[in-house]
Amino acid sequence: MTGQTPPPAGTECSLADAGLYVDGERIATAASVDDAVHLLEQRQEAFAWLDLHRPSADDMDVLARRFALPELAVEDTVIAHQRPKLERYDDTLFLVLRAAHYDDLRESVDFGEIHAFVGERVLITVRHSEGPDLARIRAELEAQPEVLALGPGLILMRLLDSVVDGYMPVVGGIDNDIDEIDAEVFTGNSDVSKRIYQLTREVIDFQRAVRPVDEVIAALRHDRVFYRADDDLRQQLRDIEDHVTQITERIESMREALVGVLNLHLALQSQVSNEQMRQMSEASLKQAEDARRIAAWAGVLFLPTLVTGIYGMNFDRMPELHWAAGYPWALGLMLASALGMWAIFKTQRWL
Repeated sequence: MTGQTPPPAGTECSLADAGLYVDGERIATAASVDDAVHLLEQRQEAFAWLDLHRPSADDMDVLARRFALPELAVEDTVIAHQRPKLERYDDTLFLVLRAAHYDDLRESVDFGEIHAFVGERVLITVRHSEGPDLARIRAELEAQPEVLALGPGLILMRLLDSVVDGYMPVVGGIDNDIDEIDAEVFTGNSDVSKRIYQLTREVIDFQRAVRPVDEVIAALRHDRVFYRADDDLRQQLRDIEDHVTQITERIESMREALVGVLNLHLALQSQVSNEQMRQMSEASLKQAEDARRIAAWAGVLFLPTLVTGIYGMNFDRMPELHWAAGYPWALGLMLASALGMWAIFKTQRWL
């Protein structure tokens, strides 16, 4: 069996690996797309698995011409950003899946996209992300020639299985994030709202990646590419479908949990805001009361000050200057006016 070797200089840089298989055994490694076509023409009993990583439009044009790939599917692959789907174009089956990976360091979910073209004697996988690890899948299948001998349809199912298995760590990571947020809600941290909205966005994107997989599995079960599958493989496909159902239910639970956490956070924030408003209102009332008291005392002292000011004007002709009762009268007038003003403000509860 020929081992995996990197493509030599001058070939497509996006071609990660291209193996030729007969009865599940790898008999050759193609160095380029043209080389793969040439090897397939030489060995009519063989099938090829080509894996490309982030190919350019020119690379896809070469593939389309060499393997007669459907134009619409090639266009989808070049543009990317497709929803998961399975489409049949005459002799070619076109699959789109969205892989997901949970980044523990950033506590976020990274989404990737993988496309696959499946023909009678060829499987072409196109990755727009690092995952899933197709090199690992290829190595596992090459270690089981009797399984790999089932052809491209079997590889397609293993690819689907790998993508779905990759969803489980994402579910665990998001669950942990929700638990952390649930604890942070009561700390009063202002960043909690932003984190809740970010996590909700990730859960929605995750749901969009997982939900259509049910339709993909249903279509794959009735497609002719799967007609050679035995009972064990069909059971594996049912297991994959069960996992998708479980993950979908978990995602629904996570969305409900996030809604509950958000409502709780908003209620707590509202309670804190109300308490702050109450304290501000009390402070404003106290300030207003102090201002009234100051104004009232200023009014009490105003009339005595006025009388004093008048008597302080040293005019030559003031009848009170030669009046024996003038001084006591002035003092009495000041006292009476002050007491009168005090009584008025006291009645109005300004003092």
